[in-house]
Amino acid sequence: MKTAVFSTQPYDRSFFEAENLHFGHELTFFESRMKSQPEGIALAEGYPAICVFVNDKVTDFHLRHLAPAGLKLIALRCAGFNNVDLKTAQELGIRVVRVPAYSPHAVAEHALALIMTLNRKTHKAYNRVREGNFSLVRMEGFDVFGKTVGVIGTGKIGQAFCQIMLGMGCSVLAYDTYPSEEMTAKGVVYVSKEELFSRSDIVSLHCPLTPETHHIMNKSSLALMKPGAMLINTSRGGLVDTQAVIETLKHGHLGYLGLDVYEQEEKLFFRDLSETVIEDDTIARLMSFPNVIVTAHQAFFTRNALTQIAHTTLQNMADFEAGKALVNEVKWENVKG
Repeated sequence: MKTAVFSTQPYDRSFFEAENLHFGHELTFFESRMKSQPEGIALAEGYPAICVFVNDKVTDFHLRHLAPAGLKLIALRCAGFNNVDLKTAQELGIRVVRVPAYSPHAVAEHALALIMTLNRKTHKAYNRVREGNFSLVRMEGFDVFGKTVGVIGTGKIGQAFCQIMLGMGCSVLAYDTYPSEEMTAKGVVYVSKEELFSRSDIVSLHCPLTPETHHIMNKSSLALMKPGAMLINTSRGGLVDTQAVIETLKHGHLGYLGLDVYEQEEKLFFRDLSETVIEDDTIARLMSFPNVIVTAHQAFFTRNALTQIAHTTLQNMADFEAGKALVNEVKWENVKG
């Protein structure tokens, strides 16, 4: 299938080309993003399918211009779908598919990595020792064993994370509109959001970004958290009200913050800005806190996950082209809430 692939990094092209040997799609790779501005339309015109990633924006404006030009399929190579106007896509008969599960363990394990790095300060230890500083002053952490961990969202990634924390001897609380019987059988206790926030030593976000979950971590919910508690977000930046979390950090109520995603990340992430003045004062403020770690949306980034993302995306396209059922389709009526 003739497809325009946006936001292409060298690793994207490598994994897609390797997997495409089994499919034979006609792929054209673009480094640029599908943006809210008109530029993306010119690149996408003439392609019956476009493949986009987390920071591409496929708006009503794009869709109404591209539908008459023959766009039939939007293939998301990620689990989230908040960056596509599903309502307009459905109205215009454009199908939308995604990769609902590539490697839930990759994201869950990165959440654990953020927890352990914040707790045991391995990043600081690494820099100290390289400079000949072997002092342990201000390096104390805490035992994760026995702590209460709150998990918002128990889809496949959330479930993988729950199992990791259960294996570490934690008590695990969870909130999800659709509780998992399997998780309950393994010892996860489903509670209200309010109870989860107030009882948890660590809160980890694993839910999709929807109108209902936008800024689920806000001034009110942050105030419910235990003094000194830890917040981890490896899901979507919009789940966290960044200004509210900065205020909570400034006042010392939130003890630790680990982010792999950020509300305004599309202007920063997946780019080398090391020789550039970063104009985003908000992320600069976040990174100034000694108890904050920010990684650049790398939780998914394992060889296993990249292979699965490429394979599932290309399979979704092949199924559409062959007129088969789209098992990974996202429909407006199923997500409009």
